[in-house]
Amino acid sequence: MKIAVAIKQVPDTESTIRISEDGKSIATQGIKWIINPYDEFAVEAALRLKEQHGGSVTIVSYGPHRVLESIRTALAMGADDAVLIGFDALDSCGRLKVARAFAAAVRQLAPDLALCGYRAVDYDMTQRGPQVAELLGWPHLPMAVSLTSDGSSVTIERGIEGGKVHMEAALPALVTVGGSHAVWRPRLPSLPGILKAKRKPVVVRKLNELGLDPADFDPSRSKPRLVRLEMAPDRKPGRIIDEGRDTAGKAAELVQMLHKEMKAI
Repeated sequence: MKIAVAIKQVPDTESTIRISEDGKSIATQGIKWIINPYDEFAVEAALRLKEQHGGSVTIVSYGPHRVLESIRTALAMGADDAVLIGFDALDSCGRLKVARAFAAAVRQLAPDLALCGYRAVDYDMTQRGPQVAELLGWPHLPMAVSLTSDGSSVTIERGIEGGKVHMEAALPALVTVGGSHAVWRPRLPSLPGILKAKRKPVVVRKLNELGLDPADFDPSRSKPRLVRLEMAPDRKPGRIIDEGRDTAGKAAELVQMLHKEMKAI
């Protein structure tokens, strides 16, 4: 089975995020970059399928030279090779252009199955998977918490409120991976895996090599534009109702606060 996994590099969730002077991007100084956690789940899901059915796992990513670090991490986990879309400004072109580039790279690889995380933890738009599947003309199975395949079809399980739903599609198909770290428990790269990753091929593909017109990816021609970024306002501290009063008095004060201050009742 040939599997392609689309990954995105994002700031570590424990990094302190600051807005840069232009007001439209984050300050990258001192930021630690990692594989988007949900994409890391997708890598783990792909490696489990490879262990069951054989075949290969190819990583597909985009971005500046620093993205190679995340690609090498995925290769050290057990992926076989990688494709880097060689256009640093792709993120500035809008989500649809990013999806077009991913779709072109995946189409060129001709895998049986494509995987990616159902969301990214930076801008959290949840658009990449559905858009890539639509551009490829493939079925899209979303938010998988388990994944099996018999080589001709893929079956997933996803959680819904109060239960689970099982979905199945013929291959080729695209699956977005959800769940949690506890569900997928991505493997840690071993020392031999890290050493092997340095020798595994990473092919850089320019837009024209993917059959795309670079002129269509001019950031100034992007229809959606990021106007500005703002930090969330500080939350007001909580209020403790006087502990010295009896229960009836506390309840009365709470009702007055909900009615007069918060306008909740």
